[in-house]
Amino acid sequence: MVRSQTGRLAIRAAFVAAMGGGVGLAYNNSSLFGRERADAEAVKHKMEAVGWKVPERATQEAALKGTSRANPLDMLVIGGGATGCGVALDAATRGLRVGLVEREDFSAGTSSRSTKLVHGGVRYLEKAVFQLDYGQLKLVFHALEERANILENAPHLCNPLPTMTPCYEWWQIPYYWAGFKLYDLVAGRQMLHLSRFFSARESLEAFPTLSKGNPEGKTLKGTLVYYDGQMNDSRLNVALACTASLAGAAVLNHAEATMLLKDEVSGKLIGARIRNQLTGKEFDVYSKVVVNAAGPFCDEVRKLCDEKAIPMISPSSGVHIVLPDYYSPDAMGLIVPKTKDGRVVFLLPWMGRTVAGTTDSATPITMKPEPHEEEIQFILDAISDYLCIKVRRSDVLSAWSGIRPLASDPSAKDTASISRDHVVVTDDHGLVTITGGKWTTYRSMAEDAVNAAIRVGNLQPQSGCVTEHLALIGAEGFEPSSFTILTQQYVRMKRTHGGKIVPGVFDTAAAKHLVHSYGGMAQRVALIAQNEGLGKRLAHGYPVLEAEVAYCARYEYCESAVDFIARRCRLAFLDTDAARRTLPRVIEILGAEHRWDKWRKKQELQLAKEFLETFKSSQNAQFDDGKHKP
Repeated sequence: MVRSQTGRLAIRAAFVAAMGGGVGLAYNNSSLFGRERADAEAVKHKMEAVGWKVPERATQEAALKGTSRANPLDMLVIGGGATGCGVALDAATRGLRVGLVEREDFSAGTSSRSTKLVHGGVRYLEKAVFQLDYGQLKLVFHALEERANILENAPHLCNPLPTMTPCYEWWQIPYYWAGFKLYDLVAGRQMLHLSRFFSARESLEAFPTLSKGNPEGKTLKGTLVYYDGQMNDSRLNVALACTASLAGAAVLNHAEATMLLKDEVSGKLIGARIRNQLTGKEFDVYSKVVVNAAGPFCDEVRKLCDEKAIPMISPSSGVHIVLPDYYSPDAMGLIVPKTKDGRVVFLLPWMGRTVAGTTDSATPITMKPEPHEEEIQFILDAISDYLCIKVRRSDVLSAWSGIRPLASDPSAKDTASISRDHVVVTDDHGLVTITGGKWTTYRSMAEDAVNAAIRVGNLQPQSGCVTEHLALIGAEGFEPSSFTILTQQYVRMKRTHGGKIVPGVFDTAAAKHLVHSYGGMAQRVALIAQNEGLGKRLAHGYPVLEAEVAYCARYEYCESAVDFIARRCRLAFLDTDAARRTLPRVIEILGAEHRWDKWRKKQELQLAKEFLETFKSSQNAQFDDGKHKP
């Protein structure tokens, strides 16, 4: 690993020289690397000592309530997305006393509405070469390093994904071939697999629905296939929250920061007032430093601190649609870097379905963004140009919109420059804000934010950052073959309509689903299915089990029906109507776990239905299928 880092730096130096750059480079210190590994192992042993069982929600809330001016947290994080949970995990594993609050659920916002890719940024590399831009090149090197970290630390939730780019002009073949080979070179030993050329015949065998001709009447000459990573984004986010909790952070979802507390003399931040969204009760949390990781809502938090704060977020909407599995093969994606109107379009297999997207347009900031019908139609029109099958609006199983928090530094002179890289700023009151960036680089973003918070609060961590090689919950004990243990050693005990419990086979589909959702914790879910009669599938055609609802309520801070269907099992994103049909049973199981009364169950059903209305499936949108070609 140390040698691979040296190799990447040598490649980087060669590129810098070619671009005329004069940035100094330092090689990794092997002793420091070894110490980080040892610290990460120590954190893992601490988690193993408690059996990988997170503290109960009441315990977490009590820890936050137990703070005072004389006994504050080292750090309070506002925001439970990927970056916020990454900050909490980083700080807690450095030995700091950490709290985190999230007004909805972990990953309720942008972090659950991504493209599901863990990527290095091929387009950044293209800009680096043609614009001789070392800044873009650094983004690629950095993202590729972080891609490797994510795949290493959460192998059960991530996987390499081959993606093909069709070539309908002869000149495109050497152009894309050179680009992807350069991408391989930059990745070095962190490369997932070598890119390669597929002939037209090989391409159609690998991707049968690919069109033989493009809208301009050109025939397919072949495709270039390269590799990036794919993830289950919200489950990765939940794993971050739970791992942070195991490391000692007090994390609390459904808890909103309604006011920031300041010292009456100095004006510096000393904490925040928190409202428990489930009970309506408020309490104060004291902390030496407050970190704002609220994503698109970070300006809202900044204005709690200073009403005159200059906005730093330019929100952009990214719409995705989900189609049946036959639109793409099981293990091959498709990306068109430039459609006839100059946009990027892709189809990716994901959890047994096909994700297509995306758009990039200005949008207001809201907790429940909705895709517009014209955005859905744009994606359908774009992909229909490259598929040989009829693309139908009626095939859309789910459609969602996510808000990208494109950020500018409010202290920069050039305020017009909006970046897809991240920004860390500290205001006069000591509020540390981290925003921008992308999912792939969440870990290094968190590291930068924690470093800034340590400086602001003059904190005394016990160690440096250890998250680069820190396995998340579920990674320990995971093997690709782990599903065979479930199929061979467990049965799914299912409750019939008459109340009788009958045994059922633990089929391969259900076993693989559990292993790739919970990793090393999958056997705990299987045990619930076997011992508590919760082995039945929640929805026809999907391997999600009733036992998962109980497990997530007990071990993953699942506090509502929406928490489960959207962020724990992904049914809302995969098939909105299937998710709607599961609601009565999901609420019944959650109600038993959390002791809900009839009024709460009725409220949960109403809130979940309202949430699903924001996902524009074929059943809750008006459309005309006549415009899409056979």
